[in-house]
Amino acid sequence: MTSFTALALQVETRAVNAAADPRAEIAAAVERIAERVRGSAAWLGPDLRLVVLPEYVLTGFPMRESFAEWRDRAALDPDGPEYRALGEIAARHGLFLCVNAYERDEHFPELYFQASVILSPQGEAVLRYRRLHSMFTPTPYDVWERYLDVHGMDGVLPVARTEIGNLAVLASEEVLMPELARALALRGAEVFCHPTSEASSPEPTPKAIARRARAVENHACVVSANSGGLSGIAIPGDSTNGGSEVLDHEGRLLARAGAGESLVAAAELDLAALRRRRRRPGMGNLLSRVKTGLWAEEYARHDVERPGGLASGPRERAWFTARQKETIERLLDGEG
Repeated sequence: MTSFTALALQVETRAVNAAADPRAEIAAAVERIAERVRGSAAWLGPDLRLVVLPEYVLTGFPMRESFAEWRDRAALDPDGPEYRALGEIAARHGLFLCVNAYERDEHFPELYFQASVILSPQGEAVLRYRRLHSMFTPTPYDVWERYLDVHGMDGVLPVARTEIGNLAVLASEEVLMPELARALALRGAEVFCHPTSEASSPEPTPKAIARRARAVENHACVVSANSGGLSGIAIPGDSTNGGSEVLDHEGRLLARAGAGESLVAAAELDLAALRRRRRRPGMGNLLSRVKTGLWAEEYARHDVERPGGLASGPRERAWFTARQKETIERLLDGEG
């Protein structure tokens, strides 16, 4: 298959921070997603093969909760009922479904990770990516040596090779990290799924600019699903609302949603054109001109965020801020 319809499905996120029964709220969110996917598939037709959901769409995000509190309240089990139900949605409509959620890992029982999982038309997880850049949420880099021992580098930087193309994930602010997108593109990624929850604006935002840059730099499509509003916490609900979009491999805007729940950010992706672009010699073939050896050597000279910060166990929220301050001092003093 070289062309298909992709949808950045914009739905409301209902936070579970103060919910009396957070698991019931999560189950209700899965039901709402099932309804929205059903309606979208009926409207957009059988060419719909990829649906990307917003960031933390089932729960919202942790505020001041400890690791243990948020893990118990909001984190899913990788083989739990929520993923099974989401897999059934994908199978029912014969499409790939990308969902972003907080989840547990039996190898790191005191922690949780923010995961993006792509479920196949057979209802199975074909990609599980744990976010690598997060201000206050544990990441694989925080338990780096053990994480590599358990999951390997393919588990850190996964690319799913599917009948609709090679899929990868950039989670939320990670679209601002060009190294991640480039690494995934070098591993073969053709479509970046971008679950996000961000401030939208008629003016270009940093993430909107970055989405276009990542598409152009890597000759890759971007399917970016933003929240259709946020409820259940004190932050004003429209702070993360609207602007879901689909970009082609040249960074051209194919579709963009306004505010509220919407299926408007849907468009056909032409993988045949993308592959022709990647195979065509010339100045514009940026991916083929990357000096990987040069940059690997230069990056190795710099000591920025260090791995293994949570290897000895959970930390308080203030530790993450202190770590960043220490990193900034090293960078500004020329030690980074």
